[in-house]
Amino acid sequence: MRSSITAEFIQNFLVVWDPSEGSELYKKGFYGKPLGIPKPKTPQFNVPLVLDLMEGLYLAEKRIIHVVEGSKKRRVSLEKLRKTARKLYEDFDQKYIVYKDLREHGLVVTPGIKYGCDFAVYKQGPGLEHAPFMVSVKKLADEVTATEIVKAGRLATTVRKRFIIATPDTQTKKVSYLIFKWFKA
Repeated sequence: MRSSITAEFIQNFLVVWDPSEGSELYKKGFYGKPLGIPKPKTPQFNVPLVLDLMEGLYLAEKRIIHVVEGSKKRRVSLEKLRKTARKLYEDFDQKYIVYKDLREHGLVVTPGIKYGCDFAVYKQGPGLEHAPFMVSVKKLADEVTATEIVKAGRLATTVRKRFIIATPDTQTKKVSYLIFKWFKA
């Protein structure tokens, strides 16, 4: 079964060239960024939509999009997207398990680089609220130092977010979440 939305694989991104299809996808869960519009005021826009590989892989697995590349518009496999993402993202498999789990729970997930974490997570979506959560992904075997927790706590308090450490189990694909809440004394 072919999905109705076509995304073109270009280097490390996917582009939905048709603005109406891009707008439809954006409305379904704030996927992607409209080209040249950093903070869209409305889910309708008249420009292409750019998806990062993590959300593109998720949408392709869900069969919401199908991915093509080149002048002949050859279909791109999920494995090729995954392989490219593994080169692009450090610890991609762990981060993708967390991304997928958060999305499956109805949350909106965007890159958290500006907060120094892996993901900024929304209950409703960007433009409707400020992201209430910042999520850092750690392997089960990783150690977290007290200094890291204090730094994260200071940052989270400054930007008014809850700091969450997510630890995915790559075998079971289940994720454990450790949520920190700071109180003023």
